[in-house]
Amino acid sequence: MIAAAAAAFVLLFPSVLVAGCYSSIFSFGDSLADTGNLLHIAGNHSTYYACLPYGMTYFGRPTGRFSDGRLILDFIAEALGLPHLPAYLDRRRDFEQGANFAVAGATALDNSFFKERGIRVYLTNVSLGVEIQWFRQLLPSLCSSPSDCADTLQDSLILMGEIGGNDYINPILQRRSLEEVKSFVPFVVAAISSAIIELIELGARTLVVPGITPLGCSSALLAKFQTQNVDDYDASTGCLNWLNEFSAYHNSLLEAELQTLRGLHPQATIIYADYFAAVNSILNNPNQFGFGNDTLVCCCGGGGAYNYNPRVQCGSDGYSLRDEPSRCVLWDGVHMTEATHRIIAGGLLQGPFAYPAIADACRLQSVIRSSTSRMVS
Repeated sequence: MIAAAAAAFVLLFPSVLVAGCYSSIFSFGDSLADTGNLLHIAGNHSTYYACLPYGMTYFGRPTGRFSDGRLILDFIAEALGLPHLPAYLDRRRDFEQGANFAVAGATALDNSFFKERGIRVYLTNVSLGVEIQWFRQLLPSLCSSPSDCADTLQDSLILMGEIGGNDYINPILQRRSLEEVKSFVPFVVAAISSAIIELIELGARTLVVPGITPLGCSSALLAKFQTQNVDDYDASTGCLNWLNEFSAYHNSLLEAELQTLRGLHPQATIIYADYFAAVNSILNNPNQFGFGNDTLVCCCGGGGAYNYNPRVQCGSDGYSLRDEPSRCVLWDGVHMTEATHRIIAGGLLQGPFAYPAIADACRLQSVIRSSTSRMVS
């Protein structure tokens, strides 16, 4: 049912726009949402993700996005009639219509949490707390007083990630036990919840909060934990069951927390974005969405069963690129293609991968504004 509804929506998106609801977008998260912040942190444009074929499909050049083209948030911005979000660390840009604080490699929990446990955090030490701090630093330049800032945020769409995946991937890759990593989940969910509350108290009224993707469908993790035991894999998709069960556990705790927050903050619309269901729907029905059948083989990589080799990253010397990225679900072993992002964004805007759909929240926002205007007049 979900697959059929999402497939039908692909025929409409992006021609169905929901422009006019929000004057700006503010985005947080990790590499699934980064539009260039890590490039500014690293300061090294020779790194693999700063080279083609990253960005090849839409931009024609690498932009710091971990994909061949646009991200989910890019498609959402386009549907809302807003420009693509500039990276916050690109200080040459105008942030009047929003800013993106997401950084590839970012975690929900602060780096100190992992240091205390002897776990290395890759790429960056930026956490969700740091991103919220950046947002607070930017806010005074966008509004003149707390009430003015509240008005600004009330008219903004807040995208809270995806965030949390790196909190688990880092220790899992370092061979920490599943029981230990599972014990981190309540702390990760609490960090996300705390950030949501902070933004609501500042005036945010519409927040999109994604769950994590099915980690067992990542080419990188499939290659790392490859096994001969067929029972370890989902018979329909080929994904690793134990990793997907872990992802589902995180998402169940996050959904429960969001339900609690809705009760505590009825003035806010908190949208759950079901990235897990979206990716699973595509993998179970690839042809309906225009993809080939080898869905777990990444488009750009270094060879092997899943075209993923940690020693030969996409964009580095010796990588191989499959024909037609638009027929691939996965881009570089960890991230998804523009084609996949388009489908997921469509399912967030119109359903069925968001609860409620962003378009429905948009219409509600319009009603609230209209009622407020009549009361004032």
